[in-house]
Amino acid sequence: MESKGGNGKYYRTLHGELFNGDCREYLRSLESNSIDVVFADPPFNLNKDYGIGVNDNLTEDAYLAWCLEWVIESERVLRDGGALWIYNIPKWNLFIAQQCLSLNLQFRHWVAIDLKMNLPIANKLYPSHYSLLYFIKGKRPRVFNKVRTPIQVCRHCGGDVKDYGGHRGKIHPEGINLTDVWTDITPVRHANTKFRAANQLNEKLLERVIEISSIPGDVILDPFGGSGTTFAVAERLHRDWKGSEIGDIQPIISRLNGTRHEFQMPNKGDAGKGIN
Repeated sequence: MESKGGNGKYYRTLHGELFNGDCREYLRSLESNSIDVVFADPPFNLNKDYGIGVNDNLTEDAYLAWCLEWVIESERVLRDGGALWIYNIPKWNLFIAQQCLSLNLQFRHWVAIDLKMNLPIANKLYPSHYSLLYFIKGKRPRVFNKVRTPIQVCRHCGGDVKDYGGHRGKIHPEGINLTDVWTDITPVRHANTKFRAANQLNEKLLERVIEISSIPGDVILDPFGGSGTTFAVAERLHRDWKGSEIGDIQPIISRLNGTRHEFQMPNKGDAGKGIN
């Protein structure tokens, strides 16, 4: 592995390339029609602390204008039939979906990720899911692999939670077809499972996204590297990867090297809001 460090520089592995700088700059440097899957998990504009270089407190118009910039570039770099996945809170994905529809992107799914993070909000329904948009470039997906989930069983008695209308014997031995509501993605909250203080996605989410929309040898792009979850999963699943991170990339470098980056967990009162 090679690390050149510093803002605007690159870190490379045998299978990937990480740019330490603004995602828009990095996306503009990539060739058109060169990426198989883009997974984007941008800051949610909830005034959270992601470290130096990240402003998570823009006006609504400024935030959506910024989103449009990287959405346009993401569409450009995707191959025909390539997949674009965008993880955000429902409020923003309503607007981002419209941005996608204005381009050569076809809507596939709005996936609800069931996650209860904080106390209910006054005068609102209890928010309990994040939104995962799934679009493809062009009319047909280049790759779509069917994913099955295990039959849910009771953790106490071991019996099936559902009776499946009396058709239990006809269910595929590998499980049931995946739906667009994912209830098995748990949050990463504990220091011993995290690689940085800020939010981190569960590897299971990235495994599913990558398995659905790519095959070994494909190129996965993540413009918001964060803690490096996408890159670590891509390497484990034998995909190549590219990405960028405007903040500190040392947690990603440590993770890909199989070591841990030292960090301090924030106080509960400093964690900021979750789903909005």
